[in-house]
Amino acid sequence: MAEPTPKKKTSPGEFVRQVRSEMSKVVWPTREETIRTAIFVFILVVILSLFFLGVDSLFGWVVQSLLDLL
Repeated sequence: MAEPTPKKKTSPGEFVRQVRSEMSKVVWPTREETIRTAIFVFILVVILSLFFLGVDSLFGWVVQSLLDLL
C-alpha cells in the first residue's frame, strides 16, 4: 500500500492569492434569478408543509382510532 505524499504547507499570502483566484471564477446569480429561486423555495415549503400536515393528521387519526378500540 502506497504511503500518502505529505502535503506542502501554504503560506498565508499564497492562500489569499488562491482564494482571490477562485472567487474570480464564481458566477453570481442575478437579482431576478435570486428572487425567482426564493419564490420557488417558498412555494415548495408551503406545499410540503401542507402535505406533511395531512400525513401527520392521517397517522394521528389512525393511531387514535386504534387506541379507541382498546
